Amino acid sequence: MSMGKRLGAEFLGTFWLVLGGCGSAVLAAAFPSLGIGFAGVSLAFGLTVLTMAYAVGHVSGGHFNPAVSLGLVVGGRFAAKDLPGYVIAQVLGGIAAGGVLYLIATGKAGFEIGGFASNGYAEHSPGGYSLQAALICEVVLTAFFLIVILGSTDGRAPAGFAPIAIGLCLTLIHLISIPVTNTSVNPARSTGVAVFAGGWAVEQLWLFWLAPLVGAAIGGVIYKFVLAKD
Repeated sequence: MSMGKRLGAEFLGTFWLVLGGCGSAVLAAAFPSLGIGFAGVSLAFGLTVLTMAYAVGHVSGGHFNPAVSLGLVVGGRFAAKDLPGYVIAQVLGGIAAGGVLYLIATGKAGFEIGGFASNGYAEHSPGGYSLQAALICEVVLTAFFLIVILGSTDGRAPAGFAPIAIGLCLTLIHLISIPVTNTSVNPARSTGVAVFAGGWAVEQLWLFWLAPLVGAAIGGVIYKFVLAKD
């Protein structure tokens, strides 16, 4: 598959992840009467990955996340030379989705952008969790996300079910960590909405690049040296 098609697939997959996941938080969860809540937002993020993994995973591998791409490099499943292109495509897809979501959301009279589904810590954590708690949460959950991704796509795993395991894992991650950080585990997802929220969301964005990338690298190392086939 040509690199152009692979990057296009990563752009589209990340676009869908941010639009579907963050869109559910900004547009649906804002209205309690709809009953979506944290569980609904968590499921929305899982469904975006599941659906696009089946739709374009055969084209690009279905990363949709700079941390996943890095973890796959560390785990020996992805070429390091392709990493920059993937990261750029993913971030651009996230920002494009954030832009579309902004245009939709601001079409409602009286809309206030607020955090715009951004990730935060301390006073910007949904549950008021500290920087340390946010860092630990994002590192650990991203590490396990990579372990699930690498494990479910291993040649020894049942074929065809990886997108389901990965989507459900992302759902579980959100159920755990929305109260802590509003859940990142994905720098492109964080960037895509933070650039439109501005202010504190951009100031705190560094953590939601650092922690997922560190966690993904840890997950890749654990899988490669502990769980992978000898």
